Amino acid sequence: MSNKDVKINVNVNKDADSSQTEAAAEPKAVAADNGAADAGMAKLTADLEELRQTLLRRQADFENYRKRVEKERFDDSKRATARVIESLIPIIDGFEHALAAHREAEYENYRKGFELIYKQLLDNLAKLGAERVDPIGKPFDPHLHQAVDRAETAEHEDGTILQVFQPGYVFHGRVLRPAMVRVAVHPGSASKEAVN
Repeated sequence: MSNKDVKINVNVNKDADSSQTEAAAEPKAVAADNGAADAGMAKLTADLEELRQTLLRRQADFENYRKRVEKERFDDSKRATARVIESLIPIIDGFEHALAAHREAEYENYRKGFELIYKQLLDNLAKLGAERVDPIGKPFDPHLHQAVDRAETAEHEDGTILQVFQPGYVFHGRVLRPAMVRVAVHPGSASKEAVN
C-alpha cells in the first residue's frame, strides 16, 4: 500500500472513531441539557412562588391599611360629633331653664315653640348617638354620675340617686358630661364615715 492509501485509511479510522465518540457524547449532552433545563425550570418555579407570596403579603398589608384608615376615619367622625354634641349640651340646659321659668298662661304659645325646638334638638342628638343620663331611683355609679349633695334618709337604699340637678350625656359609651345628683345615705353609715 502506498502512503496515500494509509493516510486515507487512517483518516477513515479517525472519522469512525470521532463519530462513535460523538454518538456516545450526544446522550450525555442531552442529559446535561435536560438537567440544566430542569434546574432552570425549578428556579423559575421558585421565583414564581416567591412572587406569589410577595403579592399575597402586599395584598394583606394593603387590606390591613385600608381597614386601619377606615377605622381612623370613623373614630375621627365620632370625635367630631362628640365635640358638636358637647357644645350643644349648654344650649339644651338653657332651653330647659327657659321652659321651667315661664309656666304662666300668657307664655303658653311661647312655651309651645320652645318645646318644639327643644324636642327637635333632643331627637337629633339621639340620632347622632347621644344618650341622656337621667338616673333618678338608680344606684350611684361614679363613672356616670357626680354626687354634689347627699341626703340622710332611711326611706331609700344607701347610694340611691334621689334628685338630678343636671342630666348627664353619654356618646357611644363615652361620658360627655356626668349627671350631677343627690345621693341617699343612711343615717348610720354617714356617722360611721365621719368617725373614720
